[in-house]
Amino acid sequence: MTDKPWAEMSPAEKRAWRIQTWRHPEIDFVSAEAEALYRARVDRVIAAINLTTPDRVPVRLAVGFWPAKAAGLSPYDAMRDTAAALQAWKDFNLRFQPDVSVDPLNNTVPAAVFNLLDYRLYAWPGHGVARSAGYQYKEREWMLVEEYDHLISDPTDFLLRVYLPRAVGVYGGFAGLSSFWDYIELPGVAGQVSGWGSDDMVTGLRNLLKAAKIANKWLKLALAAMQEVQALGFPRYVGSSTKAPFDMLGDTLRGTKGIILDMFRCPDKVIAACERLVQVAVDWPLRKARRPSIPVCFIPLHKGADGFMSDEQFRLFYWPSLRQTILGLIDQGLIPLLFAEGCYNSRLEIVKDLPEGSTIWFFDQTDMALAKQTVGKVACIQGNVPLSLLYAGTPERTADYVRRLIEVAGEGGGFILDLGAIADGGNEQNLETMMRAAREYGVYK
Repeated sequence: MTDKPWAEMSPAEKRAWRIQTWRHPEIDFVSAEAEALYRARVDRVIAAINLTTPDRVPVRLAVGFWPAKAAGLSPYDAMRDTAAALQAWKDFNLRFQPDVSVDPLNNTVPAAVFNLLDYRLYAWPGHGVARSAGYQYKEREWMLVEEYDHLISDPTDFLLRVYLPRAVGVYGGFAGLSSFWDYIELPGVAGQVSGWGSDDMVTGLRNLLKAAKIANKWLKLALAAMQEVQALGFPRYVGSSTKAPFDMLGDTLRGTKGIILDMFRCPDKVIAACERLVQVAVDWPLRKARRPSIPVCFIPLHKGADGFMSDEQFRLFYWPSLRQTILGLIDQGLIPLLFAEGCYNSRLEIVKDLPEGSTIWFFDQTDMALAKQTVGKVACIQGNVPLSLLYAGTPERTADYVRRLIEVAGEGGGFILDLGAIADGGNEQNLETMMRAAREYGVYK
C-alpha cells in the first residue's frame, strides 16, 4: 500500500489500493476458516481478471428475485418484508456457495419508497406488474428532442429542473425553481428561494423525507446482512455502477424510438450529448460519500447489441463515448464490468481495443469461443449459461453445457462462470448442478 495522497496516485496504485481493501475488509469473520475462504475467493476472481490461471474457474450467480422465490417469497413480498427477504438472500448464499456474494440491494428496497417518490420510470411488483413479476421499464420519451441543447450545455440543471419533475413526481416543485446560479449574486437569491415554498415543492419534500426515513432504515438492515454474509466468507463483487453515455441518453431520456430517430435526424446532437455525458458517467460511481473500495464497477450495456444498430453506427454513436468512459474509470483504479446484454458477436473486434487485464466482459448470448479468441485476449470474459437451460433443461444438459463452456472459455484462465442474464427464478436442481459441474470441470491442473 502507498501513503501517497489519492490525487497523486497512479491508476495502478489506485487499483492496488482498491484490491487490497477488497481483500482485507474491516469486518470480523466468524472464523479463521471463513477469512481464509474469503481471501481465496477474492484471489480467484482477481487472477481471472488479470488473465492469469487461478486454482479453478470462479463462479458468480447473476440472479434477481431468485433468492426470494427459493424461500417461498414473491417479489412483492421481498419489497415489503425486509427481514424475511434478507434472510432469504443469506440462505441462498449458504446453499449455493458462489465465489462472490449474491447481494439483496437491487431487489429488497421497500416498495413504499417508490410509492412515496411517485417514481414513474418503472413498474415494480404489485405496482404496474403482477406481484410475481420483476421490474419493468415504462418506455417513453422522458426528454424531448428539442431539449438536447439544454442537456448538453448543463446536464445537472436539466436533470434537476426538467427531467426529475417529469419522471419522479416528488420533484415536481423543482420545475418552478429558477437557476441555481442565482445564488452567486445577492439580488437573485430571493427569487430562487421563493420557489421552494410552492405547494408542489412542500408536498414533494415531505414525501421525500418520509421515503428517506424508510430507505435509511432498510439500508442499515441490508448492509448489516451483507456484512454478515461477508463474515461467512463471501466477498462482494460489484462496488459501484454507471452506464454507457449512449444508454444514459437512449434508455430513460429519449427512449428507444426517440434515440433511433435521432441517429438519423440529428446525429450531431446525439454524438455531442454522448461526449458531454462521458465525464458524468465517470464521476457517477466516484462522487459518493465514501470512495468505492471494491474495484469492480458494473456497466449494463442496453442498446449496443447486434441488431440494434449497424457496426458502422456502433463505431460512430456507441463505442467512442463508452471507450472514453471505460478508460476514465480505469484511470481511477476501477475495473469496469461490462454486461453485454443480447448478442455482441459483430462487436468483438471493435471492443477489444482496451488495455490488457483492465476490464471484464459479461456476455449473454455472444459466442463464447469467438469472445475468447478476440476480447478474451485482453479482458476477462464472464457468462453465459442460458436462462432457458436453467428453467427448462435437465441436470444432465446443464452439466454438459457447463463442461463445454469451461473448455472453450476457461482455457488458460481469464474466465468467470455465470448465468447469461439476470435470473429471477429457475430450476434449483439445475442451478445446483451448475455449481457442482463448475467445481468438477473448472479445476486448473
